[in-house]
Amino acid sequence: MFQSVRFPSEYYSNSLHTLENALKTVPLYRDWQKFDPGPGAPIDTRYAALPALTKKTIRENFPAGILPPSLDINAGLDSKEIILVETSGTTDDKITNIWNQKWWDASEKASWQLNSHASHLAHSNHLEAILANPLNVGFISDDADLPYEKRRLSRFLYLNEKTDPVTWTPALMDRMIRELAEFQPVLLEANPSLLARLCRYAEHIQSPIFQPELITFTYEYTTHFHLRQIRRIFSSPFASSYGTTETGYVFMQCEYGKFHQNSEFCRVDFEPLQEEHGSPGLGRILVTPFNNPWSYLLRFDVGDLVILDPAGNCQCGRNSGFLLKALAGRVANLTLTCAGRLVSLYELDTSLSKLEKIDSYSLVQTERRNYELHLVTRRGNREAVRKEATEILKDLYGKEARISIIFEKDIAPERSGKYLISKTLFPIEIEKYLAKSVSRQGNTI
Repeated sequence: MFQSVRFPSEYYSNSLHTLENALKTVPLYRDWQKFDPGPGAPIDTRYAALPALTKKTIRENFPAGILPPSLDINAGLDSKEIILVETSGTTDDKITNIWNQKWWDASEKASWQLNSHASHLAHSNHLEAILANPLNVGFISDDADLPYEKRRLSRFLYLNEKTDPVTWTPALMDRMIRELAEFQPVLLEANPSLLARLCRYAEHIQSPIFQPELITFTYEYTTHFHLRQIRRIFSSPFASSYGTTETGYVFMQCEYGKFHQNSEFCRVDFEPLQEEHGSPGLGRILVTPFNNPWSYLLRFDVGDLVILDPAGNCQCGRNSGFLLKALAGRVANLTLTCAGRLVSLYELDTSLSKLEKIDSYSLVQTERRNYELHLVTRRGNREAVRKEATEILKDLYGKEARISIIFEKDIAPERSGKYLISKTLFPIEIEKYLAKSVSRQGNTI
C-alpha cells in the first residue's frame, strides 16, 4: 500500500455490520455470498474479494432488490422519511436513489469537522447561498427569471435558475452580486465553473462581492483556471467537498489543502492503477456508506479517481482514514497518450495551467492520436496561444500527437449541467488498467 492508513475501531465495526447486514438481508447481494471468504477472514480481505457495484446494477435491481425485506419503500415515502431523487447525468449514468435527508445532513456535518473553517458551522443554523446548476440542485427556470422568494428555501438561497450558464446576462449576474450583499451568507456553496464565471464578470465591471466565511466547491472538478479567477475576487477560505448522491460526503479538504476521509459515514476501498499509467498513489475509489438504513451499497463505483498523499499525514493533525493529495477527476475524464498511457484530468489540468488568461477549456480525444483543445481566452495573440498549447499537449501526449486548437466564444456544460472538461470519443475500460493485485476484485457487477 502506498499509504499507511489508520482507522478507529468503530470504522471496522461499521464495515463489518454493513457487510453482514447486506449479505444476509439485501436480495441484490445473495449472489455475492460466493465471493465472501467468510467471518474468519480479516474485514479488509472480505471487502477486497467482492466485485464493484455499478449504477447499472442498481438500476436493474431498484427498488426491491437493494432493500432489506423489513423496509417498505412506500411506507417510507408516505411518512416522508425518504423521497426518490434522480441523479443528473447522461442517460446511461442516471439512476434513481432513495434520499434520506436526516442521514445526508448527519453525513455533511461529520465531514465539516474535517475543516477548521467549517467545523464551527456543523451545529449552527447559518445562512447559505448556493451557486449551482439547477440540474444538480435548486429550481429550474430557463424561460423567465425567478424572483427572490421563489429561490429562497429556509436558510438557503439559490442564486441561479438557468441550466446553461452561457445564457447568463449581465443583469442576472448583477442580481447575483446584489443578492450576496443583501443575504450575507456565512457559507457559499458553488460549482467552481459557475463561481469562476461570476468572478470574471465582477472583475470586468470592477464590482466588489460580499465575502462569506467559507466557500465550498462541489459538483465539479476545480481547475487551476477556476481557482485563479476566483482568488482574484474572493479572499474567503476555500474547501472542496467531495461526495455523491448515493454515498453522502466522502472527503473534505482541510485548511491545508489535503482531503480527509469522512470515515464515520463511509468506507473507502482504494484500487491503484498500474504504475505505468500514472503517478504513485493514483487509483479509483469504491465507497460503502455507513449508518443509512435505506442504503446498503457495497463497494459502489463512484466513477472517480484520487491521488493518495505520499506522506500519509497532515499538518492539521487529522490523520485517521485515507488522506488524499488531490482529486484526480472522473474515469470519464481519462484520455490516452499516443503510447497508450492513461492521462488523468489532474495531470492534464496541471500541464495546461502554464497557459495565461484562459477562461475555460475542454479537451476531446477523437481518435488514438487526435486531440481537440477547445479554448476560451482573453489573449489577443491567438497564434501565440495556439503554439504554447500545442507544445504543452505534445509534451504530454507525444510528439506524434495531432493537435487541433479551437478557439470558442464560450463552452456549454454537458447535458448533466456539469463540465466534463476532458473526454475520449471511444471507450476506456478502467478495469484493464488496475494493478494486478486488484484485478480480481476490479470486476464489476
